[in-house]
Amino acid sequence: MKRLIPILICALAVAGCAGRASKRAQRATIVTPERYTYEVVATYPHLTTSYTQGLQFVDGELWEGTGGYGTSQLLRVAADGSKVEVVAELPKREFGEGITLLGERIYQLTWQNGRMHIYDRATLREVATHSYRGEGWGLTSDGKWLYMSDGTSDIRVIDPATLREERRFNVRLRGESLGYLNELEWIDGRIWANVYTLDQIVIINPESGDVEGVLDLSGLLPAEDVTPTTDVLNGIAWDEQTGRIFVTGKNWNKMFEIRVIAL
Repeated sequence: MKRLIPILICALAVAGCAGRASKRAQRATIVTPERYTYEVVATYPHLTTSYTQGLQFVDGELWEGTGGYGTSQLLRVAADGSKVEVVAELPKREFGEGITLLGERIYQLTWQNGRMHIYDRATLREVATHSYRGEGWGLTSDGKWLYMSDGTSDIRVIDPATLREERRFNVRLRGESLGYLNELEWIDGRIWANVYTLDQIVIINPESGDVEGVLDLSGLLPAEDVTPTTDVLNGIAWDEQTGRIFVTGKNWNKMFEIRVIAL
């Protein structure tokens, strides 16, 4: 399990400063994020053994990456959660992190092992392993580039053909750098990110790095469903065809389809 690091809470009950604002942030216009809440549209079962690190909806089914030493897997899940297929199991020494699908490839990060596993979507076989520096947390794609978080306030932009870092940008909330960006999901031209240990999702402009929206998911998992092994909110999936949004958490017993409501 990732170490729990105290997070300063800014306005909107979101994580605040993960460090001093960069000179660029100080010069930039401070963006005030829109505030959102939610409505539960549907509830589906979720494996309580799944320490969810990445979630993505593609062609009518969900893909999920899980973490833990000796328990990290890549899963293919029916949209209603009724069927779960284990696609791959990571070595016991590796702690799985975020995943994403791009074209015919599935990419899966590891936390502190510096290894990205790459699978062929058709055969479900691992076809390559890529090394990177630093930690791996969240991963998503806009259909062209890979976007990777590493626990800092930076998001790396990676060329999927060469797996080289093309650029990186700093994520800022109200002009201040925002760290602990965990699971990532590309939704309608923006990156949605879980903020580790919090019940908020931030909506990031991938060009400027500004947080343009904050979605408060407090109270999503009913108190009666919380057990000693239930962990934090983590996992965002978007059905691009219908606009549906799915969210869940680490070792949660439920996955939720939600409707986002502006405040």
